[in-house]
Amino acid sequence: MGVFDIAKRAVLAGLGVQEAVKNFVDDLVKKGELNDAEAAKLLKEWMNKAEESARELEQKVNERVNKTLGLMNLPSRDDITRLEKQVENLSKLLKETTMRK
Repeated sequence: MGVFDIAKRAVLAGLGVQEAVKNFVDDLVKKGELNDAEAAKLLKEWMNKAEESARELEQKVNERVNKTLGLMNLPSRDDITRLEKQVENLSKLLKETTMRK
């Protein structure tokens, strides 16, 4: 299973959890175990915790991807940009040199 599959599943699971939590809190309100203000506060707390968990997961996935890419010894975007500039400068220099002859 690839990183993108895991991320997709995490997002879908997060949406499912969000809906389940909302339904659970709504049921508590209907049963009279929570009032609307308590339900809103509880829902907000749980959603904040879920968002924080999602951020932590994203950070860990990013770290893992970066580590894996580093092990693969692939050039970074900065490396490619630097090389493009070098090629451009060398092309200009070659053109100037050939025009002088």
